[in-house]
Amino acid sequence: MARRKKIYEGKAKTLYEGPEPGTIVQYFKDDATAFNAEKKDVIEGKGVLNNMLSEYFMLGLANVGVPTHFLKRLNMREQLVRSCEIIPLEVIVRNYAAGSMAKRMGIEEGTQLPRPIVEYSYKDDALGDPLVPEEYIAAFGWASQQDMDDILSIALRVNDFLSGVMYGVGIKLIDFKIEIGRVFEGDFQRLVVADEISPDSCRLWDIETCEKLDKDVFRRDLGSLTDAYTEVANRLGVMPKGQPPVSKPTLIN
Repeated sequence: MARRKKIYEGKAKTLYEGPEPGTIVQYFKDDATAFNAEKKDVIEGKGVLNNMLSEYFMLGLANVGVPTHFLKRLNMREQLVRSCEIIPLEVIVRNYAAGSMAKRMGIEEGTQLPRPIVEYSYKDDALGDPLVPEEYIAAFGWASQQDMDDILSIALRVNDFLSGVMYGVGIKLIDFKIEIGRVFEGDFQRLVVADEISPDSCRLWDIETCEKLDKDVFRRDLGSLTDAYTEVANRLGVMPKGQPPVSKPTLIN
């Protein structure tokens, strides 16, 4: 059979037409980028780890009633997801000061915030994904007020789930970002967690040592990114200890 039609290729994933209408095959690449793609590398096995970890988190969210676009994992590098209209926002939830927030506010990294803070950035690589207030979101028609209320509720529920799961394996959830998509069912729309949830999109620190187990390892040249992601997978029981990530891609036809 002919290879499936490519729909979109991003920095970390490639999307292909799915086997059924309304579905997409999401392929996880080994590419690693930072600083708006100014720093790039290929990290063998990264895509496998992110695929398996994202499956774990998406299934967990579904089990606690948070809707997602995830349908099933197809193989070590691909998963089948529902097609949805992505709202052009990155939804960022911060539990501790780190990264750009620590720099903006002059707060020491690792400082616990009084409560989780939710921020929004406009998804546009050319502009550097700038932070935007809710007034911009409403004015430019990216999301309605009802959408924003629902997005906030979803983001905080995801935070509760991820924080609990990570705490249970000795990891502190510093912050994370998610994307939200619209799924249309007849005349009704439903908001779902889309894209992925993985160490690429979360900041994860060991509770005892504050060792970084996320993409900051790559950003700041702190060691092996594969080792960091494998440690997260091992603690969660996603990747059996001693099993190396599979590097060869398999495309579903």
